[in-house]
Amino acid sequence: MTIKLPKQTLVIGGAASGKSVFAENLVMRCNQPRSYIATAQAFDAEMVAKITKHKTQRGTKWDTYEEPTAPWMALDTIRTTHVVLLDCATFWLSNILLGDQDLIAAKDKLFAGLKEFGGATVIVTNEVGQGVVPDNKLARDFRQQQGELNQQLAAASDLVVLVTAGLPLALKGHLPQ
Repeated sequence: MTIKLPKQTLVIGGAASGKSVFAENLVMRCNQPRSYIATAQAFDAEMVAKITKHKTQRGTKWDTYEEPTAPWMALDTIRTTHVVLLDCATFWLSNILLGDQDLIAAKDKLFAGLKEFGGATVIVTNEVGQGVVPDNKLARDFRQQQGELNQQLAAASDLVVLVTAGLPLALKGHLPQ
């Protein structure tokens, strides 16, 4: 069954919650050309394996763009007939912070790119605020920045879906049938 997505969808959940698989399936159900903007970088064997697994799961029917810090550049080149999956905002934020880039300027470009893109986008992000308080300043700062980014993404999205144990719950808007 073919579905129509709103302009912007946010899929949020904890680590290994099933959010990426849910988001991929949502995009595939649109029965439109699809593009994947990857923000993860493989700095070790574990990430190489994880990225390879995700690519294999997606198959060959996706145009893939690797943009760890500038997903808006990919959005500028993707046709608006495509549904775009940005996976994920958490890696993007990590890349910006660890790269010592201007977070405010990067957020402005990200939100402008998402707003200007004429097609539908699905953004995956991690919920990081439901665990213990981190024991170091860097982790606490990251948690704070991720929480703020998630709130901003949710406010700008037409549909917000929480995924836990592979099960979706619409927090804003309605799940497509």
